[in-house]
Amino acid sequence: MNTVRVGVIGAGSISVSHLNSYKNNANAKLVAIFDLQEERAREKAEKYEIEHIFTDYRELLASPLVDAVSICTWNDTHAQIAMEALQAGKHVLVEKPLAQTVEQALQVERAAKESGKLLQVGFVRRFANTTRVAKQFIDAGELGDIYYAKVSCLRRLGNPGGWFSDKKRSGGGPLIDLGVHVIDLCWYLMGRPKVKSVSGNTYRKLGNRSHIQNLSYYKSADYNASNDVEDLANALIRFENGASLMVDVSFTLHAKKDELSVKLFGEKGGVEMEPELTLVTEKHNTVLNVHPQLDHLKFEFTSAFQNEIDHFIACCQSGEQPLSSVQDGVEIMKILCAVYESADKSVEITFS
Repeated sequence: MNTVRVGVIGAGSISVSHLNSYKNNANAKLVAIFDLQEERAREKAEKYEIEHIFTDYRELLASPLVDAVSICTWNDTHAQIAMEALQAGKHVLVEKPLAQTVEQALQVERAAKESGKLLQVGFVRRFANTTRVAKQFIDAGELGDIYYAKVSCLRRLGNPGGWFSDKKRSGGGPLIDLGVHVIDLCWYLMGRPKVKSVSGNTYRKLGNRSHIQNLSYYKSADYNASNDVEDLANALIRFENGASLMVDVSFTLHAKKDELSVKLFGEKGGVEMEPELTLVTEKHNTVLNVHPQLDHLKFEFTSAFQNEIDHFIACCQSGEQPLSSVQDGVEIMKILCAVYESADKSVEITFS
């Protein structure tokens, strides 16, 4: 395959990152776009010089002009559209999360295997330059066995509203929207160990907090004040190799300020991915905080997204399995769903 002809399914806010990245890739050509709102699809089509506009995604999938698709729709449609796209003979890049349930994720995995087409899950933080550098140190054994990770992604005021706060469409709140990224980042850097047990809690105490004034924050295109997702989730995740991961994430919390912290600890050293890349080690009986010399020590969304799209296109051309595979998408869904189940039943969830 030379130029990969791409269709984008969903023209909402995240589609802009997909569209820009495909536009910047010499081996990709944007040929089709779908959205339920024709005006929104047409606006994107004009901006990115996309010839074919669809208001039925199945018509896009039936087009022989499309080789691969990006799925940028509400979470509750990810699994179904992904399966139909695979069955239609398209390569698939699906935004996180892969599905809303483990059963759905397994169905997508089977569809990918049966179709022979590749599916890449949009775990964009895997493709950051900081992640690549940290993984090189980890793979070389510089940190030793990583046995513990701790991550906090806390917004004091940041419920996007709209479909994000509609559990039917989103599948959940900050855990499935924010937590999926940081949990996957830690799990990936820890070597993708098999999950053994999960103990989680969720809280709905504060709601949307749309009454707050004088502080601005991101709001979805279909923003409204309705809300039936959690404000806060936390969990202790244990793995079969003995390692553990602690996580807490929030859309809204009575906190002094937002917090993003991602730390991993090994027998020979540690690494902080957020708020900026720092390696911790010891030499000659002295503890060292090592700051790698990179253009950016913080997560750079735009460049990471470009790396993600470039990787997807390269895999479409070569047939190689992507870095963020459908199998990894299934494993992350097991963790996310176990947190929600544990919180709902007030018990620890174990895996055989």
